[in-house]
Amino acid sequence: MEFITENTAPEIAQRLSREAEAVCRHYLSNGRRQGRYWIVGDAENTPGRSLYVRLTGPSSGKGAAGKWTDAATGERGDLLDLITANLRVSSLGEALDEARRFLSLPRPDPPPRSPLTKAPSGSPEAARRLWAMGLSVAGTLAERYLARRGIVGIRTIGALRFHPHCFYWREDGPDDTEPEAWPALLAKVTDTGGDLTGLHRTWLDPVTAGKAPLDLNRKAMGNLLGHGVHIGKANDLVAAGEGLETMLSLRMALPDLPVIAALSANHLAALLLPDGIDRLYIAVDSDEAGRMAADTLADRARTDGIETVPLAFRLEDANDDLRAFGLDDLRAHLRPQLAPQDVERLLPSSAA
Repeated sequence: MEFITENTAPEIAQRLSREAEAVCRHYLSNGRRQGRYWIVGDAENTPGRSLYVRLTGPSSGKGAAGKWTDAATGERGDLLDLITANLRVSSLGEALDEARRFLSLPRPDPPPRSPLTKAPSGSPEAARRLWAMGLSVAGTLAERYLARRGIVGIRTIGALRFHPHCFYWREDGPDDTEPEAWPALLAKVTDTGGDLTGLHRTWLDPVTAGKAPLDLNRKAMGNLLGHGVHIGKANDLVAAGEGLETMLSLRMALPDLPVIAALSANHLAALLLPDGIDRLYIAVDSDEAGRMAADTLADRARTDGIETVPLAFRLEDANDDLRAFGLDDLRAHLRPQLAPQDVERLLPSSAA
């Protein structure tokens, strides 16, 4: 029987390589096996064919099992690196803990350390800690809430998590009031490099699966200016808009279009765009603030040589249209607004 007492990074990477296909099926579920390789879009489990993981081979050296390469970015590594990139954890220690959990290995005794200091309220660090406590949305109240708004198929979106007891402080309460705890949908706000800068919370009612009966049932924390909730890996095309549900609805209609939810009109106007964008679709909310924000972002993008294409909706936004008219009708409404060269690329073949 083999014993590993230290569970060091090289040892755990070798353990993972022996379970390479199981690792891929767990963390890269949108991919598939092709011969000796597992093929997927990228380390964040985006559908596609850019990243390939060797499933068989020696435990180390050239051609080792578990080695992977992303042909689109040039990134490469072992399965421990893959877990780090997949979950976007911020330290090797977190990646090792996740790998030990997957392999059912005991955690080593932690070294003595000072108690964790309280993160400043509303800070990016506080957002990072809250995000780390979030759970997968699969089978939760958050999934039910989005389904009530016509949004389904969100289980693989890495920017969403669920917190069953997220603290809520009432704005008009005295300073010493104890916070309430409500279930919440968490959305991760990142910069263009993928680093977490903030968090958006939507508190939910466990009885109705709607928004919680609070005066402000949505709040953001951390550093939002210029950043947003990135869904899908941006390439030469990206879409930007205000609300989370708006952009999730647009992503449902155009599943191959990466989207960014800026979370407000002011933040949409100031949104920083990823490098390499040739064409920007802007989901325009129908109110004056939404139109002004879209115009401001479009002007900035055109200055940088980016073509801009506005997307208009019949009601307030894409989610209102989705709920009122259905997915097929929303796609039909979007079709003539797309750049001609994008119709076949973005619309499912049955709708193109």
